[in-house]
Formats: sequence, structure tokens, C-alpha cells
Amino acid sequence: MPGPIQSIERAAAILRLLARGAGRLGVGEIAGALDLAKPTAHGILRTLQGVGFVEQDSATGKYQLGAALLHLGTSYLDANELRSRAINWADALAARTGEAVRIGAPVDGAVVVVHHVFRPDNTEQALELGELLPPHATALGKVLLAFDAELAAAVRGSDLPSLTRRTIVDRVALNRALAAVRQAGWAGDTEEFRPGEAGIAAPIRAHGGLVVGAIGISGPVDRLCDPQLRHRPALITLVRDAAHAVSRDLGAGH
Repeated sequence: MPGPIQSIERAAAILRLLARGAGRLGVGEIAGALDLAKPTAHGILRTLQGVGFVEQDSATGKYQLGAALLHLGTSYLDANELRSRAINWADALAARTGEAVRIGAPVDGAVVVVHHVFRPDNTEQALELGELLPPHATALGKVLLAFDAELAAAVRGSDLPSLTRRTIVDRVALNRALAAVRQAGWAGDTEEFRPGEAGIAAPIRAHGGLVVGAIGISGPVDRLCDPQLRHRPALITLVRDAAHAVSRDLGAGH
């Protein structure tokens, strides 16, 4: 049997991305969200436009769903499916790292924890399922800000509250950090959300490369970082491997 056709998977991912938000997206925003080259994204958009699946605003040049596909708005992966597909990999990540594991998804300008695995050391811990995390101050949030255009647009229109002395509150600095996330494929935070706590996270992708969530670990700074506050490479590798495993289960390409 022939394998999947990559260009069709990418076209489907673009349609799902456009279905997520009420606003229009430019070629650059779409390419960044799906980790595509701009010429590739533009070629797919022109093809979708030619068959009426997307429309381009003549004033701004941005794209939105065509009238024939407006019902795609509810077709993207929901939080329950994300959790069910990722739960086994989250348990394994907690066991391998010895740290708590959270899976996050974007919702209403924030990041909601859709699954939480306790740190496997029998210490007293609070369940964070359903907690809303600030996107700019957590590793999970930075991953989603880097790849989810709708979440990024919501954050651009709001303040960046200072939660600790290390929280990034300057938009230029945040944009630099998000560019680094897109280049490296993972995000970290160091005492930006809670004093003494650090985090590492990586994106979870579905068909066509669409980022539908993030998986990460959180724990004491001295365990996740070296004395120079650099995140430990071995832990980064474990987090990225878990994200890739979940993504494969969701049908993303290698």
C-alpha cells in the first residue's frame, strides 16, 4: 500500500490551523506555526485558494477558511484525545526523569494542564490538572506561544505580568526567546513562574506538523539545571523523545 502524501497532510494542517481562530493569518504566521518554509506554505495556500478551500483578504494578504470549509472549526484534536494518546508516554517520562510531568494545551489566551503525573518519589504533591498556566512564564507556555498563532495573538494584546524576579516581561526579550524555541525545538523556564522551580517542554504535533499541545517536566532548579542555570542536556533529550513519541502516535511525520 502506498504511504501518506506529505503535501496533503500539510494542506490539512493549514486548514486546521485556520479553523482554530476567528482572525486571518499571514503566510509567515502559518509557516512558523507548522515549521514549514515560507515558499512551501505559500504554494499550498495558493492551491487551496484555487479550489476555494481558503480565501485571501485583498487588503492585508492574509488567509482564512473558504465558505465551503467553515465547518472545520471543531475538527482539531481536543484535550481529551490529546491526554488519552499521551498518558503512557507521560508516565514513562516521569519514571525516567524522576520529575513531575505536565501536558498542556492552549485555551482562551492561556495554557491548561490536561494531564499531570506526580513526581515518583512519594512526596506530598498537589494535583495540577485543569490549572491555567501563564504562557510567557512557563516552558509549556513558551512552546505553545512559539507555534500557536492564535495563542500568540492573544498574548500580544495583553500584559505580561511579573510573577518572579526572573519572569520575562519585555516583549522584545520574549520574542527572542520564542525564536530560540522554534530553532531548538524545546523550551525552558528557570524560576520564571515559581521561585526555585524550573521546567523543560517540547511540542506535540499531529498530522502535517500541527502543534496541538506540549509535554514537559517541572521540578527544583538544582535538579533540572546545572550551577550556571543551564538546563541539563540529558533531561532535554528525554523530554524531546517523549514529545516525538506522542507525535508519532498522533500521526505526525518524523
